[in-house]
Formats: sequence, C-alpha cells, structure tokens
Amino acid sequence: MTAPQPNQPVDADIHAEEKNMPPRSDLKDAAGWMLLGGAVLIGSLRMDRLESQHINPYTVPGLLTGLLGLAMLLLGGLLGLRSWRRGALSQPLAPPTALQREERRRIWVVVALCLVYAVGLVGHGLPFWLASAIYVTGAILLLQRLSADPMQRELTPRAWRKALVIGVLAAVVTQLVFQELFLVRLP
Repeated sequence: MTAPQPNQPVDADIHAEEKNMPPRSDLKDAAGWMLLGGAVLIGSLRMDRLESQHINPYTVPGLLTGLLGLAMLLLGGLLGLRSWRRGALSQPLAPPTALQREERRRIWVVVALCLVYAVGLVGHGLPFWLASAIYVTGAILLLQRLSADPMQRELTPRAWRKALVIGVLAAVVTQLVFQELFLVRLP
C-alpha cells in the first residue's frame, strides 16, 4: 500500500487496494467463512445445555461459540454478497499468480500445523502447556523459514531463543488464564 498524499484521505488508499482485489477470491473466502461459521454453530447447538442442573440460559455451554459461529456465517454472507455485486461470477477464472500459490501453500502449512497440534499433541500424555509451547515455537520457526524475505528465513540462535520464549510464555499464559480465570480444566 502506498503512503497517502498530504491532501488525500487514507480511505482512498483502502478503496483503491480493494478494487485491485479479485472478486472471485472474496467469493471463495466468503464460502470458507460461511462453512466454518455453520460448522461452529451446529457444533455449539449440539452441546449439552445442562437443563438437568438448572443452569442459567445465559451461561450454557456453547452460547458464545454459537454467537461467534453466527457472526462468521453472517459476515461471510456479507462478503459473498459484496463479491457477487462486484461481478465475481461474471469474470473468467484467472490462473493463480506465483504470489497466490505461495499464499495458498502457507495457508495449508498453517492448517497442517493446527491439525498436528489438535490431533497429535493435545490430549496424548503431554501437559497442555508443553504441547502448546511446542506448537507455538514450531509454528513460529516453520513460518519464519517459509518467509519471502531471505533475511528472515535464516534461523539464527537468536531466532530460536525468541521463538522458544514466545512459545513458552504464550503456553503458560493460556494455561493460567483458562484454569485460573475461566476455571476451565485443560487436557
């Protein structure tokens, strides 16, 4: 994004960048957000409401996640509508650029990292804080290694230390917040 001119409002730059964004890309993103929001909403509706324990309806499990799923569904729909109005279905499908292919690769790496964390690390004997520290540290190092900037790709001892400190701090803070503040027992 270019720096705004002295007399040019910042909004003009945002709108100019928005116009360069292919509308079909937004349509795919909208479909993804709507699918995720729908899955979250369905999952939250299927959770036990704990009526037998006379739980206050405003504190039932799944209420917040249901609202978040609904928000993702709604905002995904708005993104899809905007994309459709911009002509997403009338434009021919262009082959992906090298930058788009690289972005997709990074997204799939992040999805794979999340799956390894959720399926392989959490709940398999490791304490939650240790599994989380391994995940955060590994994700930082791997994504740094995949950086487009050659200077950032180099994993120096300083980069390792920084990733390890961030990973351990993030894991410990998450553990403490959930267990002590939200009173949620973590695996």
